[in-house]
Amino acid sequence: MGGIGFNRKYPATLFYDNAIMGIHLMEAARREAVEKFVQVGTVCAYPKYTPVPFKEEDLWIGYPEETNAPYGIAKKILLVQAQAYRAQYGFNAIYLLPVNLYGPGDNFHPEDSHVIPALIRKIFEAREAGQKRTTLWGTGKATREFLYVEDAAEGIILATEKYNESDPMNLGSGFEISIRDLARLISALIGYDGEIVWDATEPDGQPRRMLDVTRARDRLGFRPRVSLEEGLKRTIDWYQSNIELRQVND
Repeated sequence: MGGIGFNRKYPATLFYDNAIMGIHLMEAARREAVEKFVQVGTVCAYPKYTPVPFKEEDLWIGYPEETNAPYGIAKKILLVQAQAYRAQYGFNAIYLLPVNLYGPGDNFHPEDSHVIPALIRKIFEAREAGQKRTTLWGTGKATREFLYVEDAAEGIILATEKYNESDPMNLGSGFEISIRDLARLISALIGYDGEIVWDATEPDGQPRRMLDVTRARDRLGFRPRVSLEEGLKRTIDWYQSNIELRQVND
C-alpha cells in the first residue's frame, strides 16, 4: 500500500497482492479450523462520496475514489469472503475498517509513504535546507481522519476479544482535519516557518474522510487515547532520531 502517487503508479499490483494475500490466508485459516479470523480492511473501501461521517452500512452505496479504488476494492472483497465463509462454514471471521494510521516506525519513503509521514519528511527537509517555501500536492482542502498506531492496535485487540459479528466495524478517532491545517500543524511542531505552496494540478484524493465510530464505542468500549497533536509529536521525534535509518532505507 502507499499514498496517492503510489496508488496511481501501481494499481494492478495493489489490487492483485491485497486480494490474493487475503483470499488465500482466509481459506488456509478455514481449512486449519482457526477459531477466529480478524481481517483488517481499509477506509479506502468506502465510496468516494460517502456521507460524512462514514457509516458501515454505506460501504456499498458507490464506487471508491479513483486513485485508490483498486486497493480499496481488493480489500472490500475480503469482507464478502468473510461473510460468505461465516454463512457456509460457520467460520468466525470479522472485518475491521481503520482510518489512516500513523506513528513511530512509519514508512517515510518519498515514493510510497502516506500523507502524514510524507508531510513530515517534506517539511523537515525544507527546514533543514533553509527553504523559504515548499510545495505540497493538491489544494489542501481535502479532509482526513487519523488514528495513532497504538490506538489502532488496541482497537484490533478489543475486536479480537469481544466482536463476533458479520457486519464490518469502523476504527477511528472521530476527528476530521483538512490537509491544509494538518500541514500547518506539522510545520509548527517541526519549527518550519516557510511558505506552504499548494500544487492544485496534483490530486487531492477523496474529498472528505471521517468515520462514524459509534459501533466500536458501543460494542467494544473503544476510545482512542492519543490526540492528533500528541501523536504527531511522537512521530516527528521518532523520525528525527532515526534519520540515519531513513537514509539507509532510501
